[in-house]
Amino acid sequence: EDPIQLKEEGNKYFQANDYEKAAQSYTQAIKLNKDKALQAVLYRNRAACFLKKEEYAKAASDASRAIDINSSDIKALYRRSQALEKLGKLDQAFKDAQKCATIEPRNKNFQETLRRLGANIQEKLRIQFSTDLRVQKMFEILLDENSDKEKREKAANNLIILGREEAGAERIFQNNGVSLLLQLIEKNPELVLAAVRTLSEMCTGHKARATAILHYLGIDSICMWMSVDNEEISLAVCSLLQAITDCLLGQGKEEHHGKEEAVVLDTKKDLRMITMRLLDMLVSKKVSGQGRDRALNLLNKNIPRKELKDHDNSRTIFVIDNGLKKILKVAGQIPELPDCLPLTENTQLSASVLLNKLYDDLRCDPERDNYRVICEEYIKSKVDPQDMDKTLHAIQVVSGVLQGPFDLGNKLLGMKGVMEMMVALCGSEREIDQLVAVEALIHASTKLSRATFIISNGVALLKEIYKKTKNEKIKIRALVTSDKTILYSVASVLVNCTNSYDTKELVPELVQLAKFSKQHVPEEHPKDKKDFVVKRVKRLLKAGVVSALACMVKADSAVLTDQSKELIARVFLALCEDPKDRGIIVAEGGGKALIPLALEGTEVGKIKASHALAKIAAISNPDMAFPGERVYEVVRPLVSLLNTERDGLQNYEALLGLTNFSGRSDKLRMKIVKEKALPDIENYMFENHDQLRQAATECMCNLVLNKEVQERFVADGNDRLKLVVLLCGEDDEKVQVAAAGALAMLTAAQKKLCSKMTEVTTQWLEILQRLCLHENMEVQHRGLVIAFNLINADKDLAKKLVETELLEILTYIGKQEDPKKQHIINVAHDCLTRCMDYGLIKPLSQ
Repeated sequence: EDPIQLKEEGNKYFQANDYEKAAQSYTQAIKLNKDKALQAVLYRNRAACFLKKEEYAKAASDASRAIDINSSDIKALYRRSQALEKLGKLDQAFKDAQKCATIEPRNKNFQETLRRLGANIQEKLRIQFSTDLRVQKMFEILLDENSDKEKREKAANNLIILGREEAGAERIFQNNGVSLLLQLIEKNPELVLAAVRTLSEMCTGHKARATAILHYLGIDSICMWMSVDNEEISLAVCSLLQAITDCLLGQGKEEHHGKEEAVVLDTKKDLRMITMRLLDMLVSKKVSGQGRDRALNLLNKNIPRKELKDHDNSRTIFVIDNGLKKILKVAGQIPELPDCLPLTENTQLSASVLLNKLYDDLRCDPERDNYRVICEEYIKSKVDPQDMDKTLHAIQVVSGVLQGPFDLGNKLLGMKGVMEMMVALCGSEREIDQLVAVEALIHASTKLSRATFIISNGVALLKEIYKKTKNEKIKIRALVTSDKTILYSVASVLVNCTNSYDTKELVPELVQLAKFSKQHVPEEHPKDKKDFVVKRVKRLLKAGVVSALACMVKADSAVLTDQSKELIARVFLALCEDPKDRGIIVAEGGGKALIPLALEGTEVGKIKASHALAKIAAISNPDMAFPGERVYEVVRPLVSLLNTERDGLQNYEALLGLTNFSGRSDKLRMKIVKEKALPDIENYMFENHDQLRQAATECMCNLVLNKEVQERFVADGNDRLKLVVLLCGEDDEKVQVAAAGALAMLTAAQKKLCSKMTEVTTQWLEILQRLCLHENMEVQHRGLVIAFNLINADKDLAKKLVETELLEILTYIGKQEDPKKQHIINVAHDCLTRCMDYGLIKPLSQ
């Protein structure tokens, strides 16, 4: 509670270089102190802390407070001078240094500071004067209509380059540059790009300047320029607006220059204004297709949260409340109708992406319900039996949402009469009705209930359309819809047959509790029990289901949706359950069919297909299961399963598959390394689960044959070798076999690792002796090979080993006469012979 005591405490922290705690102590003292002289000292001291922490604006502010109390406080004056110099305010820094030199004229430090600041000010003035002249000259050339075209282009490019530099951007801004650039935009169409790009560079990373430019130009003018039907100009203006938005959001390479922040008002109002204008652009007929795309891209990039850990999604809520219907209007446009807004081929897909991003950014069910209600109300308002074009727009909106937030799209399909309307439109005589309806049915057919509805109510109509229409677009879509619907339905039936849906495991205690409280507990159907499922799987395999699935995978990309791929992947995984069946699956092309399923589709589908590939890769000959170059495509799906988010069985079978692959060729080992699998494999070597640790160690045992992997063990500053040595001392025999094999190969390939092995842990010798005396002949052989590698690598190392009990162990093994152990006895002889060559031991006869 005593300010003087707190000051002393702050001084101690400062001397110990703990500037954060020192500043805290001074701050507490400032709050409690009432003595003016002491207050000046405290502010001065805290300024010193801020200087050390490189918080120069705060340092200058505190030094100023000390100077306000005592104008001749030389320490405060000098500290403020240092802070102002760092903030780029050289004139003010020079004045403070001058006062210091006046008070203490013989102080060499002050004199040196004055000399340096004087030189820097002169240089700054020279650059500023030079930059001012260059800016003035360039504008003279650009605004002179009689100037040579080549000269003007050069001046325009120079202006862009100047705008990239902080000094240049500031000089353009201070010399009425924004007004002159605006004249360029209005008078010289050929120089619009240069003007816009210069403005964009001037805004980048400078909040105050960006805000001033936004208000000077006006958001309406910026949006008008972005609306032009010129891709380059539209894109350049989009970049300008993005640079301004980044600054308002506090992103980019912003540097703080003293009091600049105080000039900038609350940015929320400006951001809201920009958002509203972009939403207005979406539904304006005056906006080009390019401009509409740019508005959608800016909304896509800046509205939804970048990271979900940021809890504020107010900007998304604002767009949903004020602009969701406008986005839906774009998604529902039909280019073939006369009143359609100007679009590009990407516009409606961008609208669907935005719908999806906004929906994903919602945090709770009430927010999602509000989103759904707005969509439903919009669709209902467009359904009009008297106006077919409005009804078409409603169906097109549903189609657009199905390409965005899929779950929401399915809910909208469940609205009364929507599916019936789609099917009814197929029977219309107008081509445009057929085209919109068939397109919507394509997107709707990826849900089993919808697919069943289409099969029972719409396939006949689709066939009729296919026969009658001459429009190729409609023909293709009708064919895709019927094929897609049937394929999805077949895949769903096979998932039911193999019982390969994800099911939550019922905890017996919770089931009993639910029964006690008289709640309904869903019971497993007798035909879903394991024995029945296995029988069905065997019959499906016998009937040639793998060949059928392989054909389905080869289907046209428009027919095979991501949802269908996921269903097929689920079926494959169920078929691979029994190791005895995996040979049949490979023989009928299952291995080949699984690769594209593991690389494309839904996240769940890719995981299921990767797991099925892991099951096949774990026990099959890779050359047979994945012939030729195809084997290299399997590595990535296997590596994707080495993830803590995957379950233990997926991890384990992926490791088995990679072990099998890594034992085939160095090219495969290199592929595994390139896919960045090593860190994950090493993590599983630490795993508490015995089987995972064993599988990872066996995989590493194969990988150490690769030179790049060996070099990682040799590199300084890692514990890889230590881990392998310690695993050799594990109680788990299989882990010991793998770890000892890896260590034997490493010490044989890299002599540096032999000496390194003796440094990584104090237990190395005890572990080596246990390996050499192990009951398992495979472990014992590998232990003796490690001992030979160490002896062979270096005479001093050999001497160290001979002086231990290892010599007795080698002699004991060398004297044995057991034909089964001859390969082990031979290695012991080799060790003793090498020691004799060094002269460390003598033959028994001598």
